[in-house]
Amino acid sequence: MAAEEVRPEGAAAVGIGRIFLLNLTTDNLYDIISCQLFFAYNFKYGKTYISSKGGNMMNDIIQKIGKSLVQHGKQNDRIYLMKLYQDDMPDIICELDAMAEKYNYSKIFAKVPSHFKQDYLDNSYVIEAEVPNFYNGRENALFLAKYLSEERMKSMHESTISEVLKIARQKQNTIEDERLDEKFQYRIAKPEDASQMANVYKKVFDSYPFPIYDPSYLKKTMEDNIVYFGIWHGSDVVALASSEMDINASNVEMTDFAILPEYRGNKLAVYLLNNMEQEMKKKGIKTAYTIARAISYGMNITFSRMGYVFAGTLINNTNISGSIESMNVWYKTLE
Repeated sequence: MAAEEVRPEGAAAVGIGRIFLLNLTTDNLYDIISCQLFFAYNFKYGKTYISSKGGNMMNDIIQKIGKSLVQHGKQNDRIYLMKLYQDDMPDIICELDAMAEKYNYSKIFAKVPSHFKQDYLDNSYVIEAEVPNFYNGRENALFLAKYLSEERMKSMHESTISEVLKIARQKQNTIEDERLDEKFQYRIAKPEDASQMANVYKKVFDSYPFPIYDPSYLKKTMEDNIVYFGIWHGSDVVALASSEMDINASNVEMTDFAILPEYRGNKLAVYLLNNMEQEMKKKGIKTAYTIARAISYGMNITFSRMGYVFAGTLINNTNISGSIESMNVWYKTLE
């Protein structure tokens, strides 16, 4: 493809649909040309190198590129490189660009080991967050973004995000009583709970980046790498959360927190998170992290109180509660 625009002072924007490659230099020209040839070859001959794992029309789908795991779709209007298989480097960078071009996505979001930093920076990615000792307690993880439209780069609700972060940081390590009121019961969720769990998620979230409204999805992930935790009031589940484990890399995402509105204010999220951490320690997990709504006072304060450290903000990253929102990354070393 020909360049759409050449900018002054040595900067250039190479037209790959809506992909803007800034600060073109002789050092990265070869990589750009290689990607262009990759696009032309694959689109001409219909090759994708992708094998599907499933999905539906309403939710983004999870697929493999080589052996790496990605999620993509129009719900989040992005590609998320969830788990990089190192042997897929460096070709996967071009393959992500090809997928973004094909589906006209406005963002690529990638979570990768820090030793690949320069490969991604040379291909117009920016670092939005960094978690120390993410991989087996040794190597850092970078949360990278490549913006394919100027609109997607514009941070919304900046003042609210700043205020939430300010208040959350003031609450660092201020956890108080973690006991659960005797009217509630806590336990790890089972497959037979899936329908009730899905109903809670439907009530709490207008939209979500993964199909947690689907009982079959919840059951399947229970069999794989996710442990769900719940709090019941009588026979009704009123609060949920999950630990999505990467056993091989010894890290876990603390996620899927949902508390029915009428039960908020009982410190249920704190109780769940504390018990989740204890379970993960038993499994030898070394690093816990979360990706929380940047405008949510409650969740950011909860993680800060529990000793999590702020790692960065992912701009316009996730479709949650009805719109695409920015997300804060927090992490904690599990002793």
